Amino acid sequence: MPETTKAPAPLARLGGAVRWDTAVGALLVVLLICSFSFVENFGNALNVSFLIGNTLPIALIALPMTMLVVSGEIDLSVGSTAGLSGAVMGALWNGGMAIETIIPICLLLGALCGLVNGLLVTRLGLPSLAVTIGTLAAYRGIAQIVLGADSVTDFPQQYLDFGAGRIDGTFIPYAAIPFAVLLLIAVLVLHATPVGRSLFAVGASEEAARFAGVRVRRLKLAMFVTTGLISSLTGVFWALHYASARYDNATGLELSVIAGVLLGGIDFDGGKGTLGGAIAGVFLLGAGQNVMSLLNVSAQSQIVVTGVLLVISVLAPRIGRQVSQARARRRSADKAPAALAAS
Repeated sequence: MPETTKAPAPLARLGGAVRWDTAVGALLVVLLICSFSFVENFGNALNVSFLIGNTLPIALIALPMTMLVVSGEIDLSVGSTAGLSGAVMGALWNGGMAIETIIPICLLLGALCGLVNGLLVTRLGLPSLAVTIGTLAAYRGIAQIVLGADSVTDFPQQYLDFGAGRIDGTFIPYAAIPFAVLLLIAVLVLHATPVGRSLFAVGASEEAARFAGVRVRRLKLAMFVTTGLISSLTGVFWALHYASARYDNATGLELSVIAGVLLGGIDFDGGKGTLGGAIAGVFLLGAGQNVMSLLNVSAQSQIVVTGVLLVISVLAPRIGRQVSQARARRRSADKAPAALAAS
């Protein structure tokens, strides 16, 4: 009886290696090469530094957001939390408080915002999508109450230099250094610790993870608090980078964060994805927006492109799963007559 023909091992390995996040990373490299080659002024140090600096707020929040989405939850209030952090920072600075005291207060405030989100989701059982839509509006409203229509711009020069300056002789912003440290920590936590394995387990099947001994509610609560904390840190960086603390800072940032994370291959249903893919998706989105700006594409058109990419990022994995399931059913159907004939 003839044996079933198997695909050569190298081809099988190649097929397994071509994942969504790998493709996004390759697409980012292609975009950068083409942009450096054909887009005027893309490759000068000032523009590259501008690109990295503008993408860092998105990339910062993408670190905890990736873990949150992997666990099957989402936080749409991250932009409002960042805005509230910046507003409180401006109000306290106007009140005469030292910046070294203000920043820890802002970070604690962000953690508190995340705690509120987490308690509503984990203790009351409310869906995170609905909860964080509500707190998105609430936190933005509180920011407006705190600072009003004022704009605070007179922060200490050394902090403004850190927020917007570059390492001497390079295109690398100073703020890229703490981001690199946080990125390394996040990669280790998600992909090399029991916490990361628990997050993937919860996202794949919350009930199974609970039976396996994972403290699901405590884990999710910790992720919401971490997301709020990093969002407030982003709000501080935003105010220093753009030298302006306003209640409407970081408006719409959540759309860019979620679009970048999902574009990088993080499954919206949870349980799948890599942090490397998420960061590649964020920088792919940032580089694309930078190129469109250099080509004089309107801001409204850039928002449309971001929205389309977000829809594609949600639909593509689902379509891929349906195609895989259809192929599996077809293979099973093809094997059944052969098995009957052999018996």
